[in-house]
Amino acid sequence: MSLAFCGNENNSLAYNVDRGVLNNGCFLDALNVVPHIFLLFITFPILFIGWGSQSSKVHIHHSTWLHFPGHNLRWLLTFILLFVLVCEIAEGIVSDGFTQSLHLHLYMPAGLAFMAGITSIIYYHNIETSNFPKLLLALLFYWVLAFLMKTIKFAKYTEHSVGLRQLRYCITGLLALLYGLLLAVEINVILGRRYLCFTEATEVKPPEDLQDLGVRFLQPFVNLLSKATYWWMNTFITAAHCRPIDLKVIGKLPIAMRALTNYLKLRKAFESQRVKGPKWIWRALRQAFGRPLIISITFRFLADLLGFAGPLCISGILLGVYFISSQEFLANAYVLAVLLFFALILQRTFLQASYYVAIETGINLRGAIQTKIYNKIMRLCTSNMSMGELTVGQICNLVAIDTNQLMWFFFLCPNLWAMPVQIIVGVILLYYLLGISALIGATVIAVLAPVQYFVATKLSQAQKSTLEYSSERLKKTNELLRGIKLLKLYAWEHIFCHSVEETRDKELTSLQTFALYTSISIFMNAAIPIAAVLTTFVVHVHISEEADLSPAVAFASLSLFHILVTPLFLLSSVVRSTVKALVSAQKLSEFFSSDEIGDEQEPNATMPTGPSNHKTIPSCPRNHNNKYQAVITSGYFTWTDGTPTLSNINSKVPFGQLTMIVGQVGCGKSSLLLAALGEMQRVSGTVTWNMSEPAVEARGSVAYASQKPWLLNATLVENITFEIWNRIRYKAVIEACSLQPDIDILPQGDLTEIGERGIILSGGQRQRIGVARALYQQTNVVLLDDPFSALDIHLSDHLMQEGICKLLREEKRTVVLVTHKLQYLPHADWIIAMKDGTIQTEGTLKDIQNSDPKLFEQWKTLMHRQDGEFEKSMTVLERKNLRRAMYSKEAAKTEEEHEEESVESEVDDSLSQAMRHRTTIPWRSCGVYLSSAGLLLPLLLLSQLFKHTLMVAIDYWLAHWTSHVITPGDASSTEIHSWYLSVFSVLCCLGIVLCLVTSVAVEWTGLRVAKELHHNLLSKIILAPMRLFETTPLGNILNRFSSDTNTIDQHIPATLECLSRSTLLCVSALGVISYVTPVFLIALVPLAIACYFIQKYFRVASRDLQQLEDSTQLPLLSHFSETVEGLTTIRAFRYESRFRQRLLEYTDANNIASLFLTAANRWLEVRMEYVGACVVLIAAVASISNSLYNHLSTGLVGLGLTYALMVSNYLNWMVRNLADMEVQLGSVKRINGLLKTEPENYEGLMAASQVPDGWPRQGEIQIQNLSVRYDTTLKPVLKQVNAHISPGQKVGICGRTGSGKSSFSLAFFRMVDMFEGRIIIDDIDIAKLPLQTLRSRFSIILQDPILFSGTIRFNLDPEMKATDDMLWEALEIAQLKPVVKTLPGGLDAMVTEGGENFSQGQRQLFCLARAFVRKSSILIMDEATASIDMATESILQKVVMTAFADRTVVTIAHRVHTILNADLVIVMKRGIILEYDRPQALLEKEDSVFAAFVKADK
Repeated sequence: MSLAFCGNENNSLAYNVDRGVLNNGCFLDALNVVPHIFLLFITFPILFIGWGSQSSKVHIHHSTWLHFPGHNLRWLLTFILLFVLVCEIAEGIVSDGFTQSLHLHLYMPAGLAFMAGITSIIYYHNIETSNFPKLLLALLFYWVLAFLMKTIKFAKYTEHSVGLRQLRYCITGLLALLYGLLLAVEINVILGRRYLCFTEATEVKPPEDLQDLGVRFLQPFVNLLSKATYWWMNTFITAAHCRPIDLKVIGKLPIAMRALTNYLKLRKAFESQRVKGPKWIWRALRQAFGRPLIISITFRFLADLLGFAGPLCISGILLGVYFISSQEFLANAYVLAVLLFFALILQRTFLQASYYVAIETGINLRGAIQTKIYNKIMRLCTSNMSMGELTVGQICNLVAIDTNQLMWFFFLCPNLWAMPVQIIVGVILLYYLLGISALIGATVIAVLAPVQYFVATKLSQAQKSTLEYSSERLKKTNELLRGIKLLKLYAWEHIFCHSVEETRDKELTSLQTFALYTSISIFMNAAIPIAAVLTTFVVHVHISEEADLSPAVAFASLSLFHILVTPLFLLSSVVRSTVKALVSAQKLSEFFSSDEIGDEQEPNATMPTGPSNHKTIPSCPRNHNNKYQAVITSGYFTWTDGTPTLSNINSKVPFGQLTMIVGQVGCGKSSLLLAALGEMQRVSGTVTWNMSEPAVEARGSVAYASQKPWLLNATLVENITFEIWNRIRYKAVIEACSLQPDIDILPQGDLTEIGERGIILSGGQRQRIGVARALYQQTNVVLLDDPFSALDIHLSDHLMQEGICKLLREEKRTVVLVTHKLQYLPHADWIIAMKDGTIQTEGTLKDIQNSDPKLFEQWKTLMHRQDGEFEKSMTVLERKNLRRAMYSKEAAKTEEEHEEESVESEVDDSLSQAMRHRTTIPWRSCGVYLSSAGLLLPLLLLSQLFKHTLMVAIDYWLAHWTSHVITPGDASSTEIHSWYLSVFSVLCCLGIVLCLVTSVAVEWTGLRVAKELHHNLLSKIILAPMRLFETTPLGNILNRFSSDTNTIDQHIPATLECLSRSTLLCVSALGVISYVTPVFLIALVPLAIACYFIQKYFRVASRDLQQLEDSTQLPLLSHFSETVEGLTTIRAFRYESRFRQRLLEYTDANNIASLFLTAANRWLEVRMEYVGACVVLIAAVASISNSLYNHLSTGLVGLGLTYALMVSNYLNWMVRNLADMEVQLGSVKRINGLLKTEPENYEGLMAASQVPDGWPRQGEIQIQNLSVRYDTTLKPVLKQVNAHISPGQKVGICGRTGSGKSSFSLAFFRMVDMFEGRIIIDDIDIAKLPLQTLRSRFSIILQDPILFSGTIRFNLDPEMKATDDMLWEALEIAQLKPVVKTLPGGLDAMVTEGGENFSQGQRQLFCLARAFVRKSSILIMDEATASIDMATESILQKVVMTAFADRTVVTIAHRVHTILNADLVIVMKRGIILEYDRPQALLEKEDSVFAAFVKADK
């Protein structure tokens, strides 16, 4: 059969031009080819030259992506044009099929037009990117020609009375219209850009964002195709494979999405809605963010309506197979298949666009509300905070939880509107297909929806109770880890381990409830569709005599049920989210309407009239110019509504002088400072700064050091300088506050991070940093609120002399100092004495001596009572503690570095290997997880496989049944129906049972694994050597018990279920399609390869972005809590704008990570959906051909198509869950890492029963050639030490830090590796004893007193072996009996976490009592007096001498005078014994090291 343009019939009328050329249809079609050929010839060279030159150029930056006018409209019209052209091609092919010869002119012009359409948009895109509008002339000519040709053709059709009945007529009309519109768009570009017919072209600049190279989030700027398919993300996602994604890579947010832009939008809406009733907050949100939501909802509607194309096309395709002749079917079915493909592509694109717009709006809203909350915090009344109306926790909850609830509500909002529409349309279509029985099936689904909701509420309750237990378990685990050294030394680790296990059991019981409801929820999701289909078909067969159960009806209704079930499952989560959002909005509304300090800032110059009853004090003579920095007149100030805290305040602060405020504790000194700063509510009176308007606003910046020092989570330098650098001044301030020795201890000096997390500084160190900040900032006024409270006498004097009297005085700054140290009063130029919230008197010291001699005398006695002898040097101790903390950190750090180095040298340290590691799924962790499930694993696998096999069987049986019973009506058909129906019912019921089994199996497997892993982890950690805790940060170990355990408990089972379900569904669907049409397998290969690469790239990028989103959230939340805690300081310094700026940076960083994560998810889903659409198209075309030529039964065609539609739904679920699973398996991997820890060797050569009962009775210690190290890889810390200690001797060990004193004491407990020599105690070598026995026979008092939360009885004797009398005796010896007697409950009084309700000294005495309860004959005191005051220390010494008179006591001393009364002194240096003798003998020696120590200590 030869081809010819006009057909090759010999008698052809095709070439007849008698009635004029234009009246020949074939000629008209030939004429229509001209414009397309013209465009293709003109544009191809330009495109090739352009592309060639572009590839040689450097990559064009996106600032050139400048859209011409009518950009989006052009893309839309082009898409519609291409679709109509496809229809024209199809129509040509179909109509050509009715004649014998092939008429090319029916579809070839349309094919060329299709090519030209694609070329036009590519050409346009390239011109737009290179911003060269003059080249658009080619397109202008093309549109003119195409429009003319189509119009002529259309006119001729009309002339020959071809009407609307003919499809070709409609298509031609549509094309003429589209070409006309595109021509209009082109003319619009000329008018807009003036590149033609105008003398000057318009200069257009790209948007500001695109001029900024930092903006990499291009979704708002790219063309429509790239917007819809997230094409611009390709380079970003593939690049993640080569280098990890961090904040540098993702760049900045576009201006329209920044928190500031959205905040201004929201603020405007708030201001316009504020007055209009209770629901104002919702109206404001609608006004600010309503528009994008409406767009999102519109997209969602379109997607949902297009979703119904699937079932309808199935119905149409299957109808065609039987009731129309084959050629008509061909015309029908293939066209429908292509239409179905286009509908799917469009539906998925709209759906993803809807999601994206909703999520982007939600993220923008979150940023705006967080900024709004922050600005509100900046204006909050301090009284709200101090009186407990608003706590830091509540505010952090608003930021972390409530803003996220609103964001989630916005995400789910389109569902709220789209669900009812989806359900109504679905039910109408079902009714149209099945009649009344459809309504009954729909009722089954509807009835079970409330049950779903009930289960969902139960789930959230179960989650709450689980959370309570897990926080209790974490508290216990935290205590156990913090006190692990003591627990090991006392052999108590198992008691505490058991306590944690008990709480874990309660938590697991709660988790069981959680698992039960989760499995019910999963079961219902799987079983409802089966139940609904079963009910419908049973009723349909029985009710209607003429039951039409053709494959077309059956499979179309099956697809409809699948569509209907989705909104009903979402319903419960959407309703829950809506309720939560309402609650959050209410909370936010209350917070936004709480009191502000802002109204103070409006100047209200009402001077109080009426006489003041305040006796005036002669002002200080030096102040002759009467220049006051601040004056308060008749001030009444309050914190809450009630009696004023400060009343009748008349006070002035002289300019450039030192003013001191003194008075009893609680008389209102700090309040006076805050009142002057405007932090208190002013009832009446005025505050005047700089003799200007009586307004707080006029005061300018004030340096303020609060009583409780406030530190930022930043470096020490940043804390002092606040980013304003002046080196000379900084040095002077550090010197004045004596911070240099402290800085020297810190690992990175003053660049060490301090504050919230990081290194814990002592109170004195924090206070001096706070004061240093106030001294450093160059403000006229400095307010210091009790800066000496945590400092010892030397530091206080130094700070007073160098800092206040010298540094500040020389600069003539006005200083107000609140203090209790009256010895500094002579330095003051002006004194304000306060009593009970009023000013008792003010003036110079001389004035007060004259006016109030009694008060002056009282001060005088206090002034001369230098409290020196009572104060011991706290600072030395603080620094020592800091050094110790740093030392262990550094040791850990260097070791980690060594390990890392060795690892790097072993492994080829190439980046590619690390990258390869990032791309592989952690199969080993998956193996660890599944192997922990034990016997439940085979049950899980088998039940899943059986379930999915059965699901396929049900649908296959339906195909078989409907194919066989197509002829309805006769009597036998009813019988056949009932036989098929009974098998169908049995299969469905089995399916429902299996759904239950699998859902329960998954959850129980999860529980079993959670139980196993936590139990193993706890047992391993308890038995791990002390080295692990010294080298691993406590937070890391605690994280394994908190976040990682939580992931394993609650998240992995759900993800595993979802993953296995979606994978098996995809596999079974592909299996069914391949069975129906084996040809499909050939097409499967390229699709599978595409899927593999898409998921491979996506997983890496997704993981990085998820981690980035989590890591950017922490600084944001900590910035909020820091601000709330330091509010007064920030406002005093007038640093609000700087902190707001920092907040905006944190918010934007978090938001851009969230936006990129969203875009990456959409990128994946669009691609997977398109692959799914291809599967549907191939399956449809293949099965249609198969049924035509191989007589495939219609039922099977229906089966294949129904499953093909499912693939597109489940493909991206599979990849998303795979990515989630990979992130979650990280937890298993980290826990598994700790499970590999080698435990201590608890077994000994002797059994516990062989050790004599009272051992050691005498307490004789022989140390022979002992060498000790902390780890086999480290150098020894004790080298061949020999010593002999007789029973009952008191031995003191001294030496500098790091000389091996503590290692000496740890050797008795085998806490360190004794690799040489031995220790023999009472004739038994301790290396032979079981560890538990050995450690339970000695007592030790550590330097840091450790108490646990629980009763006093539990703290003294956790084993519950001692009687009450023994405990009281121990307390009496430790001088604690009177203290404990007064407590409610006596021995059963509670100790709070860490023993916070007792002083440091009392805690140390409790530890002494604990050692005494044990009654062992050997006591070791490891620097036990280092952290207590002299008084407590002398008590301790006395007790040791009397109560432990008959026992061997080894004291490791940091102050040498504590061991002067010892029987024997050992002086150590670098792990060897330097001196070994009685203290008197050593003191008599001239060159003795011990004597030198004693001298230095005096």
